[in-house]
Amino acid sequence: MEIGFLGLGIMGKPMAMNLLRSDFKVTVWNRTLSKCDEFVRHGASVGETPAAVIKKCKYTIAMLSDPSAALSVVFGKDGVLEQICNGKGYIDMSTVDADTSTKISEAITSKGGYFLEAPVSGSKKPAEDGQLVIVAAGEKALYDEAIPAFDVLGKKSFFLGNVGNGAKMKLVVNMIMGSMMNAFAEGLELADKSGLNPETLLDVLDLGAMANPMFKLKGPSMIKNSYSPAFPLKHQQKDMRLALALGDENAVSVPVAAAANEAFKKARSMGLGDLDFSAVYETVKVLKHSS
Repeated sequence: MEIGFLGLGIMGKPMAMNLLRSDFKVTVWNRTLSKCDEFVRHGASVGETPAAVIKKCKYTIAMLSDPSAALSVVFGKDGVLEQICNGKGYIDMSTVDADTSTKISEAITSKGGYFLEAPVSGSKKPAEDGQLVIVAAGEKALYDEAIPAFDVLGKKSFFLGNVGNGAKMKLVVNMIMGSMMNAFAEGLELADKSGLNPETLLDVLDLGAMANPMFKLKGPSMIKNSYSPAFPLKHQQKDMRLALALGDENAVSVPVAAAANEAFKKARSMGLGDLDFSAVYETVKVLKHSS
């Protein structure tokens, strides 16, 4: 099975590498083409443009940073639309809003191609380990054909029906995650300033009903003020913004998520956007130190 892969960032790089290691033939493209060199050493081919990748491969996966990047790769010069045609499948695994996904889907299908949105739940480590959760929607036939690749990339795949449902599910999941992270950061700081050992708090949380992999993974690093980016904070804030827009669209009040979004925006204004989203912890410290 030959697969094109567009986007070799924090998520795309390990995902494409896992496909290579599982004996898929992979043709890669990245806006900074030098990022493709490592893949060539592992047997991949390189497409000079997204259009070149589409032309060569029956199936192409994209893993891009935001709606703007996703649209640019499809509609821009030397983009996907220049070569997509009957019988070719395009799978966008980027986290975007439903409107962006629908726009891309309509453009792909108008050219005879078939489209699947398949955003993922999970960050850098699950991507490296092939343990992502894939929430797909769109062309069911393409979903079925992509299962061998999805089984390499993730531990579970869901097909959610019409285009837009995958995007919505991913935004809801990330909205909950961002809100949880803010509450967690506040709890760590409150424990510390109350004279408690934050490490003991982590132990207590891990033994109770709130035990979860995110607290267990992020907590020790946060206590050490270490925020190596597994999921960049700027992308978490983007997802909060898109989730709030989804709330507006459906007249759902999400005040907790709105407050969390403000904290992530504050963190971005502090220059923390390229750090891990757990760096929102620093905003709690600033607020408490200034009070």
